[in-house]
Amino acid sequence: MIHSLSAGLRIYLLVATLILLSGFQFFLPRLPRPINLPPSRTVATTNPLIGVHTRLTGIGDEAYIRRTLTQVNEMGASWIVELFPWAYIQPRSRYGFDWTGADLVIAHARAQGLNVVARLDIVPAWARPPNTTDRYLDRDHYADFAHFAAAFAERYAPQGVRHIIIWNEPNLRFEWGERPPDPGAYTDLLKQTYPAIKAVAPEAIVIAGALSPGPSLEGGNLRMDDMQFLASLADAGAFPFFDMWAVHAYGGQEPPDAEPGIDRVNFRRIELVRELLDRLGGSDKRIIITEGGYNDHPRWSGAVRPADRIRWTIATYEQSRHYPWLEATILWQFSTPFLTRSYPDAWNFVHPDGTPRAIYLAVQEYARTGRLPDGMEK
Repeated sequence: MIHSLSAGLRIYLLVATLILLSGFQFFLPRLPRPINLPPSRTVATTNPLIGVHTRLTGIGDEAYIRRTLTQVNEMGASWIVELFPWAYIQPRSRYGFDWTGADLVIAHARAQGLNVVARLDIVPAWARPPNTTDRYLDRDHYADFAHFAAAFAERYAPQGVRHIIIWNEPNLRFEWGERPPDPGAYTDLLKQTYPAIKAVAPEAIVIAGALSPGPSLEGGNLRMDDMQFLASLADAGAFPFFDMWAVHAYGGQEPPDAEPGIDRVNFRRIELVRELLDRLGGSDKRIIITEGGYNDHPRWSGAVRPADRIRWTIATYEQSRHYPWLEATILWQFSTPFLTRSYPDAWNFVHPDGTPRAIYLAVQEYARTGRLPDGMEK
C-alpha cells in the first residue's frame, strides 16, 4: 500500500508519475491520427491546366481542409500549389520529422484527384542565426535543407506528389532572408538539393524559379530583375539542377492578351521568359505558373473591376492552352481561413466560411462547359 511507503519513496513515485504524464502529453499530439477521407474521385474539367494556390498547411482542421479541396475539385481545377514549410516538418532539429499536417493535406488532395505542387521553404529556428527571418538560409544549412527536401520527396513522390518547388521568389530581398538577392547562392542551393531528391525519387520534377516578376528595384537590392536573375543562374551553372521553371504570371491591370514588354508585368511576360530560357540553353525546361491572377478589391490601386477579373481570369486559363510548353496555370489564391479586411482578401475565389465568390462560380461554369463569357472568343 502506498500509505505504508516512506515519505521519500512517495515523493519519488509522485515525481515519476508526473514525468510520465508530461511525456505522454508531449508525444500524444504527434502520434499519427486517422484521417477521415471521402471516396476518391477525379476532376471533371474541360481545361486540365486550371489550378489554384491553396493555404492549408498548418491549419490542422480536417473539416476545413476537406471542404476546401472538395470545392477546388468541384470548381474544375486539377492543380494546386501548397506550401509545406520546413519549419513545420522539422521544427526542433535535423533529427526528426513531423509529417502530420502534410499527410493530412496530401491525403485529401489525392482523394479529390488533384495534382499537388509542393513548395518547400521557411527555415526552422534551429537552422538559422538568432534575430533572422524565417527566410534566412545560409550555406551552412544547405545540406540540412537538401536532406529535408529529399525526405519529403521520398515520402510523397510515390503518392503522386512529383512537382517540388525549391524556394519562393529568391530574387526578392524579403524572401531571401532580408539580404540582397544572390543568384550564385540560390544556384548552390539547387546544386545540393537536386541530387539529394533525385537519389531517392528519380521520378520527382524539381522546379526552380517562382520569381517576383518585373524590373530591378533599388538597384537590385530589393528585387533583382527576373530576367537578369534567370540569366545569372545560367552563368552560375544552375540549369542541370532543375527540371522545370516556375513563373509568377500576374496580370496586373491588363488583360491576359496584352502585349508583353521587358518593363511590363502582365500575363504574357511568360513568353519572354520562354524565349530567354531557350536562348540560355533551357529549351528542354517546361514552365509552370505557380502564382498569378487578378485582384478586385474596390479600394486597392492595383485592382481591377470585378467583371474584368472574371473575364480576364477565364481568359488566362483559356490562353494557357495555346502554350504547348506550359504544365499548368495555378492562380493565387483559392481561400484563407481568416479575413484581413483589406485587399489581400480580394485575391480569394472563396470566402473563409466556404461561400463561393462570383469568380469561383464563373470559373466553375467555364470548366464544366468550356463556354467563354460573352465578348470572349476562343
